[in-house]
Amino acid sequence: MIVILSLGYLRFGIYSGFFEQNPSVTEDGIYMEEVASGLGNPTCLTWISSDWLLVCDTESDSILSLQYSDGNLSEPNTLISNLDNPHGVLLWQNSNKSINRIFVSQAGKLEAWNISDGTSPSDWTFGERTSIIEGVAKGNHQQNAIIQGPNNTIYWHSGSTCNMCDELDNRSATIMEVDPYSGDYNVIATGVRNSFDGAWVPNVGYVFTDNGHDWSGDFPPEEINLLQIGGNYGWPDISEDVPVPEGSIPPIGTYVAHSSVNGIDVRPSNSTLPGGNHTLYATVFGSWNTIIPVGKQIIRIDLIEDPSQPQGWSSEISVIVEELSSPLPIKFHPNGDLYFAEYSHGTLYRIHG
Repeated sequence: MIVILSLGYLRFGIYSGFFEQNPSVTEDGIYMEEVASGLGNPTCLTWISSDWLLVCDTESDSILSLQYSDGNLSEPNTLISNLDNPHGVLLWQNSNKSINRIFVSQAGKLEAWNISDGTSPSDWTFGERTSIIEGVAKGNHQQNAIIQGPNNTIYWHSGSTCNMCDELDNRSATIMEVDPYSGDYNVIATGVRNSFDGAWVPNVGYVFTDNGHDWSGDFPPEEINLLQIGGNYGWPDISEDVPVPEGSIPPIGTYVAHSSVNGIDVRPSNSTLPGGNHTLYATVFGSWNTIIPVGKQIIRIDLIEDPSQPQGWSSEISVIVEELSSPLPIKFHPNGDLYFAEYSHGTLYRIHG
């Protein structure tokens, strides 16, 4: 069966059979259990503390909050509503911690709310909705993760509007660095077709996922990239004959073509899951551009120092969980346990050693 979908601008129905699951953990000593449901169609997870989880739900176009206590999660509560396909949420503080703000990445725009009162999502009072950036082009893909950047800035991932084209909006197919006060931005990476998420790896840098174009057979592979400010990552000039166009930066890791590697997070040192100081875990949503289904996995990405590579790093990738339905967002809890959500079923899972 060929399923044609477009991840990054997720508005699709449930195709018969495609979203069935029969999860299997591939390594002894790793355990997985469902810990929450009723999350609609979750596209992002953010632990704002050890006690609170925020979730982007594109079914209700809301940000949900769940309280964590003694290993259990509360029923989801709507925190912010009337959004437009939210794909990222960030709790941000200014440098002297006198201002708390919530930023939400949506289709074509980035918005913020000041938190004027309260100590947790259960009693927060919000100020007026503020537009930070708006009018960004969207199409096949949209705007995805927002991650804390250096010096109180924000990194914002913006997908391409098409499969292969020359973009009219210079903010499409990029990663931007945004000033959270003014909304001024700099494009810090180009040629990034659809980067869903990124994570800071200590002593390495900012590592991000990027999914390649479709309808070219088993090419190109999905990419794990290391950010170089001002770098170009090859799209749309990449081809099977020229996998690394002149002047572009090759990936530090690759995965199965069209499998859609999306959410990613770095393994903390207190995690009981296998890995080291340069290990990340990522979701692989699954294929809609192959006859034989691929993906539907949680993978482990071990970064390896490699002086033969332009950026000094390569990677080894192994499968941790397979035969999932539609794994999309993924984040480590401060206690080291790993959480991911199934987009099609609105369920949340915990993985631990």
